[in-house]
Amino acid sequence: ELGGDNTADNLIHKVKTLATTQRFDPKVNLPELTGTAGLLFMLSVPFSRLADSLAVRNRRYRSFNLYGILVAHSFYHAEDLYGPFHIFQAMKKNKTKNSHLVVGPWKHGGYNRGNGSVLGNVFFGDTPPPSDYYQKNIELAFWNYHLKGQGEWNEKEAIMFETGTNRWRRFSEWPPKDIDYQQLNFKANQVLCFDSLEAGMAEYDEFISDPNNPVPFTEIVDMGMPKEYMLEDQRFAAARPDVLVYQTDILEENLTIGGSIKVNLEVTTTGTDADWIVKVIDVYPADFQGFGNGTDSVKAGGFQQMLRSEIFRARYRHSFSQPEPLVPNQITQISFDLQDVLHTFKAGHRIMVQVQSSWFPIADRNPQKYIENIYLAKKQDFTKATHRLYHSSKANSYLVLGIID
Repeated sequence: ELGGDNTADNLIHKVKTLATTQRFDPKVNLPELTGTAGLLFMLSVPFSRLADSLAVRNRRYRSFNLYGILVAHSFYHAEDLYGPFHIFQAMKKNKTKNSHLVVGPWKHGGYNRGNGSVLGNVFFGDTPPPSDYYQKNIELAFWNYHLKGQGEWNEKEAIMFETGTNRWRRFSEWPPKDIDYQQLNFKANQVLCFDSLEAGMAEYDEFISDPNNPVPFTEIVDMGMPKEYMLEDQRFAAARPDVLVYQTDILEENLTIGGSIKVNLEVTTTGTDADWIVKVIDVYPADFQGFGNGTDSVKAGGFQQMLRSEIFRARYRHSFSQPEPLVPNQITQISFDLQDVLHTFKAGHRIMVQVQSSWFPIADRNPQKYIENIYLAKKQDFTKATHRLYHSSKANSYLVLGIID
């Protein structure tokens, strides 16, 4: 155990301490390490040790037996999108009573900062604004019932804001029990489709990844990490030759997806390590005129709104505790999840997926040459590599989307 304090800040701090005390002088006053100093210590620790330490999550939520727990989360929580979703699932696994998940279209803390109607260039409605609705109809009702014994609290397990249609929905469980998982296949000619692959088509697409000219994660000029990058227009990335772009035909009817998105890539590289970044994007119609709320600062027609994105470092494809190099030019399966979403692609829109191998500087550059400790890589270790994404009947890359009514 890491101690009795369950607050997130103390848990993270104690994980840092546990991860560092096994390598550094125990006389160092580790509890005082914060910020950059603590991060630098963590970079020198094998990833497996930190991963083992984080396994405490499931134990943390085993013994809760309270009147009620409300896990409030944000679909665009740039600092920790992973955490609250998995905290909630851990509580469910350990049969924590009276737990509820609420997720809105906010940045970190957005449910309590501003009214939540706008983030970046995306408008989420103002009748009422999402934050106002949450505060008055969910949070206040929760506290009144559990602390004051006033009113009623009969909410379902999950209260989720559906982006695209901009409405609140209730589910008896999350992910929904009746979810319909469908495979969205990558296909030749930059196509995405739910149909099976056709024989005789091109088997792969390729690009050259250069760590000395990485794909930026945003085109916003900022001293820090702009919160709106998680739904930023991705046309700047789609124009690069080192980003593969696939999209569906124009949708004839609304399509709603929910839960996590499964990724399966069949890839090769001429190097011995590689990162794989997958972004799921809602492409607006070419004649879209904007949200009409006066916040549009980009050309609205063809807007590529990022919905979900994630990176996976190929050395960890089999194990986070035992990384291993890739075999050059050998087809390798890379599988990982994109975090939960609830979004409707409207009729007239397209689903787009972008695949790339750098995402700088939100993710450090991969040398593309296997080095045991990547943080000790030298300038000459960073080399170009040719990556291929396969989409054939023998090596099929695809996403698994959860379709809901």
